[in-house]
Amino acid sequence: MPDPIQLEEKQFGQWVEVVFDCMPLRTVPRVDIPIDASPKLAEKMLRVKRAIEKHGTLNSYYLHNATCTFHLTNDPQQGMMQYSFEGVVLTDQTDLKPISCDFKIELLKETCSWLNQAIVDWLAETVQRSVLVEFERYIRAGDLTKAIERLEKLQQAEEESGGFVGMYL
Repeated sequence: MPDPIQLEEKQFGQWVEVVFDCMPLRTVPRVDIPIDASPKLAEKMLRVKRAIEKHGTLNSYYLHNATCTFHLTNDPQQGMMQYSFEGVVLTDQTDLKPISCDFKIELLKETCSWLNQAIVDWLAETVQRSVLVEFERYIRAGDLTKAIERLEKLQQAEEESGGFVGMYL
């Protein structure tokens, strides 16, 4: 009979979970905000525009819809801290290794009764390091290439259709 602790660990997953959507900034064709954009979309487009102004489009990737969850114990009801983050990862000239990041990071939720501000701050710094590790895995898995190809196809379809592909694509 399998050990119940081992079964629980297999079901529980990783100690650090990093989830994000990636937008290569070189694939952003324009940064003007449509008049009919929702306030939430307009704010996001403004953040992307600022990221392009600050970091450029070469070897820079905008991560959004992103979270980093730390599991400090093997029970998600005790010792879980989840941060949201959004911002830019910069890679080396070959696009094969992430070298730095510039994120806005916020604590989203936690189940950690022994939490203090020093821990919150330290783990916010650790979010950056964790994302760089995960982004390198993302590159090695080929997901970066797939994301660029998807966005290039979308851009081509937009150009062929005269600028309209569809809502929220």
